[in-house]
Amino acid sequence: MKMILSSRRQHYVARVSIFLIAVTLITGMVGCGQPIPSYNLTIASTAGGSVTTPGEGAFTYDEGTVVNLTAGAEEGYRFVNWTGDVGTIGNVNATATNITMSGSYNITANFAEIPLVQYELSTNSTEGGSITDPGEGTYTYDCGTVVDLVAEAEKGYRFDEWTGDVGTIADVNTASTNITMDGDYEITAEFVKQYDLTISSTAGGNVTIPGEGIFTYDEGTVVDLVAEAEEGYRFVNWTGDVGTIGNINATATNITMSGNYSITAEFARQYDLTISSTAGGNVTTLGEGIFTYDEGTVVGLVAEAEEGYRFIEWTGDVGTIANVNATVTNITMSGNYSITANFVTVYDLTISSTAGGNVTTPGEGTFAYDEGTVVNLVAEAEEGYRFIEWTGDVGTIGNINATATNITMQGDYEITASFGATFMVAAGGEYTVGLKSDGTVVAVGDNYYGECDVGGWMDITQVAAGDRYTVGVKDDGTVVAVGYNDCGQCSVSGWDLN
Repeated sequence: MKMILSSRRQHYVARVSIFLIAVTLITGMVGCGQPIPSYNLTIASTAGGSVTTPGEGAFTYDEGTVVNLTAGAEEGYRFVNWTGDVGTIGNVNATATNITMSGSYNITANFAEIPLVQYELSTNSTEGGSITDPGEGTYTYDCGTVVDLVAEAEKGYRFDEWTGDVGTIADVNTASTNITMDGDYEITAEFVKQYDLTISSTAGGNVTIPGEGIFTYDEGTVVDLVAEAEEGYRFVNWTGDVGTIGNINATATNITMSGNYSITAEFARQYDLTISSTAGGNVTTLGEGIFTYDEGTVVGLVAEAEEGYRFIEWTGDVGTIANVNATVTNITMSGNYSITANFVTVYDLTISSTAGGNVTTPGEGTFAYDEGTVVNLVAEAEEGYRFIEWTGDVGTIGNINATATNITMQGDYEITASFGATFMVAAGGEYTVGLKSDGTVVAVGDNYYGECDVGGWMDITQVAAGDRYTVGVKDDGTVVAVGYNDCGQCSVSGWDLN
């Protein structure tokens, strides 16, 4: 029996020895490493309550220890929050929370006296933003509490104002303000949709109001627009997103902002067209004077001559006139142009002939010619006749005695080609006279009074034989006579039958 007890005791002692050796080794190993840091946690409270866990005062904890915290309010007070080194406190607004020891901390549990009156603040917002402080919903505050308010707009919106029970809001027009709780209040943060208006212009002008670039406006805003053209240009219209522009053709108009819009003020280059005319007509379309047109405009032109005149051509800057010789044409405006419609006086030339021939060039009848025109004339005698001369308005005829000549038109003229028989005979009392085709005259018979002395006559167109005297008509219209002249019947030397 003793042997058995002794054996068991020895076994027990051996086991205890092994345990102690292991503890010693472990302790030695730990002693060879770095010690675990420890930090102080100092806890206090304001009047109206206390910290029941872990209590108040200074406590030491290893690094990383999570320490439970519990604050209890006295009657008539309420817990407000934890303040101090609260960076690792789980919830600073909770009475029961915890703190993770990552350093030495000083914290305080704050209590406040429960007032006799509390009020509710209901907050909400319109579309386009939200209230971030204190948030949206219903909150209870002690009477007299000043509550911070912060509203934030979403992209494409802006904060407009606070509405509702705003009597104690410091500034209803700022997104960040405060309200003093003197009653139950309902307030709303109002937001407004905003749109961008992009404005530009083409060459030749600019937009002076509101300017050019990108402008941001509240939805529904009516924005004034004013476009001004540079010299030599004119405003044409507004293009782009013009659905809400009052008048796209007006330089001064407006646009209502119902979306993001991009608009352009269009301008056109302009040129002056100066039109005049010479005497004898005028330009009826489009008139005479100075007219202004957009570049590229095709302008109709009509010139009308007065009576006694005719249109000749357009002169001046005629490079873009379709047909300079046409009374009805057009001009394309590619620059500043000055043009003239030219007219000329027209005169009538009336041509006829006597028996024995006709005028072959230009013919017989009435012809119209421009002033100063040199008109060729050709007269042809029929058989048995000869051309004598041109008669009538012959002041500008080159040679009235020539069958082929010309006339310069300086007025309305009437001319006649005169023809005579190429030969004839006439019998007197006792003599006979003959007219030859070359205009000379022969005579035979009694020449007592010299009635046959016609040998020297030339250019005679007609002859007549009387009682003892002979008369001849020359092609220049003068008259000659020889023979008995006791009664003056041969006194014709001064005659001109033209």
